Amino acid sequence: MIPEVGHFSLILALLVALAQGGFALAGAAYGNVRWIAFSRPAARVQFYLVSIGFLSLAWAFIVKDFSVAYVAQNSNSQLPLFYRVAAVWGGHEGSLLLWMLMQTGWAYAVTMFSRQLPDVMVARVLGVLGLVAAGFLLFILLTSNPFERLVPPPVEGLDLNPLLQDVGLIFHPPLLYMGYVGFSVVFAFAIAALLAGQLDATWARWSRPWATAAWLFLTLGIALGSWWAYYELGWGGWWFWDPVENSSFIPWLVGTALIHSLAVTEKRGSFKSWTVLLAISTFSLSLLGAFLVRSGVLTSVHAFATDPGRGAFILLLFTVVVGASLLLFALRAPKVGLGGRFDLISRESLLLANNVLMAVAAGSVTLGTLYPLFIDALGLGKLSVGPPYFNAVFVPLMVPALLLMAVGPIANWKSAKVRGVFKRLYLPAAAAIAIGISVPSALGSWSLMSALGLALASWIGAAVITGIFERMRATHSGLLAQPRSWLGMHIAHLGIAVFVAGVTLVMGYETEQDVRMAPGDIVSAGGYELRFLGVRRAPGPNYVAEVGDIELSRDGEVLRLLHPEKRAYASSSMPMTEAAIDANGLRHVYVALGEPLAESAWSVRIYYKPFVDWIWGGCILMALGGLLAISDRRYRLKRRNRRIFPGQQGFES
Repeated sequence: MIPEVGHFSLILALLVALAQGGFALAGAAYGNVRWIAFSRPAARVQFYLVSIGFLSLAWAFIVKDFSVAYVAQNSNSQLPLFYRVAAVWGGHEGSLLLWMLMQTGWAYAVTMFSRQLPDVMVARVLGVLGLVAAGFLLFILLTSNPFERLVPPPVEGLDLNPLLQDVGLIFHPPLLYMGYVGFSVVFAFAIAALLAGQLDATWARWSRPWATAAWLFLTLGIALGSWWAYYELGWGGWWFWDPVENSSFIPWLVGTALIHSLAVTEKRGSFKSWTVLLAISTFSLSLLGAFLVRSGVLTSVHAFATDPGRGAFILLLFTVVVGASLLLFALRAPKVGLGGRFDLISRESLLLANNVLMAVAAGSVTLGTLYPLFIDALGLGKLSVGPPYFNAVFVPLMVPALLLMAVGPIANWKSAKVRGVFKRLYLPAAAAIAIGISVPSALGSWSLMSALGLALASWIGAAVITGIFERMRATHSGLLAQPRSWLGMHIAHLGIAVFVAGVTLVMGYETEQDVRMAPGDIVSAGGYELRFLGVRRAPGPNYVAEVGDIELSRDGEVLRLLHPEKRAYASSSMPMTEAAIDANGLRHVYVALGEPLAESAWSVRIYYKPFVDWIWGGCILMALGGLLAISDRRYRLKRRNRRIFPGQQGFES
């Protein structure tokens, strides 16, 4: 009966979502206080109902209820408990239910953290979120029901995809979806502001913490996905420009532009129409990513579904959301003022340049991702767009963006003097030039790209440190006494510097070897010696593994044993590679088993990757910066009275 309860709860959630959207928007439009007040409890009830559905599916996995088709397709009796729980979102239907849990969870958060906002604005926001939720609930109930029964039920399930039997599955999709769906809140605030005709600094202040929170989760989700692919696939790469990877990276780029544009709208009242357009675009690109992953148009280890009917439904939902929001934007945007004026050299101009570069970069990645699909759809043949295109187009766009990143935070609003900017940045510039010239030479191989990457990383890092010390000296206070949003911005920028340094060093100085190794053979990599001791067989809970024993040493001292694996799952004919990695924060020694050869020998792939951890460390710093920014006290507005209708005053910051 539990699956039936879950299915019924989703039907009720759909009805509540439709009522929430209809009554909230109508109440805001006609000033009906009761309908406006209905939006908050409706959003909470919807979250509770979707939670019941999600927990019902999770329980079916825990008790191994193979009469549920989705459970039988993605689990079996030998699957460990924590993977059975994670398998709830390991397939298409369950991942959509997770999406809905996140969607309604964000709406619930709006009801909890917007008590200081005007009720009519909150009603419009929750109304938009209710209609978006209704669209996804219809998608689940009509095309992707996770509670369908199998009659008669099988004795055993098929098993979870071996690639997904990893701790990465537990955290990566929830973080990624929190980012995707979080941008729906910013989208809803933008639509609510358009409906009210109030695109002002107050709207930007309300939206900014939600945008930063969504960006934070998306950053962590992308970083964790990169790390997961790095150690799980055995290829030794941290980013492959895979179309499904790109589908999360594109909204991240536009979301990055959005949080910077919101800063200008909040501080100076400028970029109002542009900021709304970015809010619409970011969530629309999240929906586009969902279409790419679930439509079957892409073949990828990351893709979920191959059902064209499902893809058509998401495409229809995407068209309705984007079309309706852009139509509303076209009707209301011309009535919005231009905001404050600013000179060519000013913080506004620099942030605008940042926005344009991010938008163009997102467009170039979108083009490279979708162009092969269009060519295939038109019957013009198969075309593959890979890393050479993306590196050739994306990197030149990022160079000026990184240069401007150091200048923007120190430039004055409205107008800045070139001489004053140069005076504050000559030390970071000198440090960047010195490091760009000297460090690649010290590492033994100087190249233009390595020098450029390290110079840019040093330029940003030195500018961040200089800015922090200047602020502390000017305010006569310590680091922790500074505003959290300001401190968060600098930590996020420092994360970019660490990320760029990691990418530059690993791409410029990594080594790769594919070698034949028999017991007793020794291979050198990065100043380390790896002795192959042999391969043994070891059983796992639902697989049998060939486990390599490789001794890692340096200067004759044994450091540790590495144990790369080749796993054979009963549910899959393809063996899975489990790499062994020795890391110390400054480098990885990465070993993956290949295929068995004659006379107890194996093919072994060995990588030496300097500073690769800095890539993910930089992402963590970015997310930490976002966390500090959303905790800034100026986003906690004080309520004087409850305002019901637009135009009434009574709120202060």
